[in-house]
Parts: sequence; C-alpha cells; structure tokens
Amino acid sequence: MGKFLKTIIIIFFISACGFKVVKQSELKGYFISEVNAEGDNRINYIIKNNLLSSEKNQNKKSINLNLKTSKIKNIKEKNIKNEVTKYQIIINVIVIINQENIVKGNNIEISKTGEYSVSDLYSQTVISEKKLVEVLANDLSEKIIQLLSERLNDF
Repeated sequence: MGKFLKTIIIIFFISACGFKVVKQSELKGYFISEVNAEGDNRINYIIKNNLLSSEKNQNKKSINLNLKTSKIKNIKEKNIKNEVTKYQIIINVIVIINQENIVKGNNIEISKTGEYSVSDLYSQTVISEKKLVEVLANDLSEKIIQLLSERLNDF
C-alpha cells in the first residue's frame, strides 16, 4: 500500500507542475490593419489572407506589415537520361513591422523549403508545384503570426 500511495503522490506532483500551454489568442494584443506586399503574387495572396483573418478590435494596437517575398525554384534531382525528376522550392519572406507610423527595428526573416516530383503529365507537375507553394505559404503565415505574437508582446 505504501508504494501505491507514493506513486499517486508522485504522479500528482508531476502532473501539477504549473506548466501551461499559451494560446495564440491570449498572446495577441494587436491587430493587423494593413499588409503591403512585394514579390510573388500567389504567395503574397495566401499569406495576406491568413494574416488579415484575425479579428479587429479597437482596444488592441494596430500594426502594418510590409512583406517582401521571393520564390526560388531549383533542380533537386536528375535521372540517368539527364531529365529532371525533382524540383526544390525555397520561399523567403521578410516582414517589416510598422506600429503607429514608427518602423520598429524588428524585421522577421523566414524561409521554408519543399520539394515535389515531376510527373509524366505537365499539368500534374504544375498542380504539384501549386500545392507545395500553398502548403509552404500557409506554414510561413502561421510562423509569422507566432513570431509577431512573441516579438510584439515583449514591448
């Protein structure tokens, strides 16, 4: 009975360690009022829509973001016949934060990489590229929101 009681007490103290997962909604003391974008239009469209989807509240601080995106498409693999079998896409995003018409010294630079295989049909290859770009852009927008929450709540 002593071991059982000790085990229960240890489990109680371990599970009640005080660690709390921070929700993204609790971190936001701001809302994004405007996003200006330069670079690849498809990537900018996806990121802009994801960033502007947060609710606007007049009690929160307003920030403006400037995005500079670039997409680099490289050949990843070739076969014996020197035909391309895989491409690699690298998406770079630089986010410049403007708060209350003052440019903060906090530029966020993020990069994501992905690859896709070349299909026998050209249309399938184009669809694979578009899907990869969409997935990478969604990942980048989530990362931007996370980094914005961390940086802006430090002030």
